[in-house]
Amino acid sequence: MLMAVNILLVIDAIILIIFVLLQSGKSAGLSGAVSGGAEQLFGKQKARGIDLILHRGTVVTGILFFLLAFLSAYVLQ
Repeated sequence: MLMAVNILLVIDAIILIIFVLLQSGKSAGLSGAVSGGAEQLFGKQKARGIDLILHRGTVVTGILFFLLAFLSAYVLQ
């Protein structure tokens, strides 16, 4: 059981990394993070199309990663 959870954890981590890397950048590097990051953070810009799919996939795989890591570390040990 523990081996199966650990394999799922590694697969989920790889998928999570891919989702994060495929997302488009929201700012123009360091200068955009310093000057214009706040207006994008608090602005009401909604993701559309592939960005929406990547965003939702990132959230789902992040939650799944947390649950699998918790299960692996505390429940199955």
